[in-house]
Amino acid sequence: MFIKININKTQIFNNQNNMKILYAFQGTGNGHLARAQEIIPILKKHALVDTLISGHQTQLKSDFDIDFRFKGVSLLYNKTGGLSYKKTFLENNFCKAMKVIKDLDLSAYDLIINDFEPLTGWASKLRGLPIIELSHQASLTFKETPKPEKKDWLGSLILNNYVPCKKKIGFHFDNYNSSIKKPVIRQKIRKLEPNNQGHYLVYLPSFSDEVITNFLTRIDVQWKVFSKYAKQIQKFNNVEIFPIDEKKYLELFESCEGILCNAGFETPAEALFMNKKLFVIPIENQYEQECNAFALSKMGISTCEKLDPIKIREWINSENLIDVDYPDNIESILTKEVLY
Repeated sequence: MFIKININKTQIFNNQNNMKILYAFQGTGNGHLARAQEIIPILKKHALVDTLISGHQTQLKSDFDIDFRFKGVSLLYNKTGGLSYKKTFLENNFCKAMKVIKDLDLSAYDLIINDFEPLTGWASKLRGLPIIELSHQASLTFKETPKPEKKDWLGSLILNNYVPCKKKIGFHFDNYNSSIKKPVIRQKIRKLEPNNQGHYLVYLPSFSDEVITNFLTRIDVQWKVFSKYAKQIQKFNNVEIFPIDEKKYLELFESCEGILCNAGFETPAEALFMNKKLFVIPIENQYEQECNAFALSKMGISTCEKLDPIKIREWINSENLIDVDYPDNIESILTKEVLY
């Protein structure tokens, strides 16, 4: 029996364009939702838009309604900085995901826009429906994108088949290919006024609070850590730990000297845009992050494979700032290369 996705009728009387779009995005991490917050309001100027999320949910709160939610399939991590194949295998219900793919009826939509969301990606492929992948991960499927010399065949296989779209537009730190665009920087970030109050911001969700605290208390600067595990603000000597709170995060991000984070995409891109010092640590065995770290290292950004006190002290004592130009052009990309 099909899972019928019904169009959100409340939009029909507010939009003269009858094009119907499903925007489907990955719920693991925060970057996909952050990008959706910029893209969806633009799409709604041109079409009727429904939204679908799958995966282990983001810590950010959406400022738009999400019409459909599925658990989907996600990569899961341990608390010592690495991808956990055991958790990924045991905590994902692959049989249920395959059944959802088989039953998902998306025929009501003229276009599916997919940000690394596998259920609609595979359902569209099986039924030959119009779909475009619009994601950072799409950029990693192009041969021009910087990648480490050491090949990760499993990681590459996952990236190339997780969302099986032929038409792709990717986002990356630079235009490595004509179909690769520079990052979508949130308006919330563009409106900030960067200053330097001397503290360092930390977002390392692949590490436990205990591991981070034991390490950072040995490096004598003020650290402001945001943790998905924290329930309240805690202070350990020079380390202050905050629960996920976007308002507080943006306040400390605006005024920090530098950012220590995993080698995801949105947080490093926003740090570069704000002209902040940046140090990235890729999640162990996570090929996408290894590729991101490699691309950033070629730009001159500090990176290492683990919490290394020598390298992090060197970074703190450096003045390693990288100038980038990330234009506010996502509406032009959508109207010229996605919608029409």
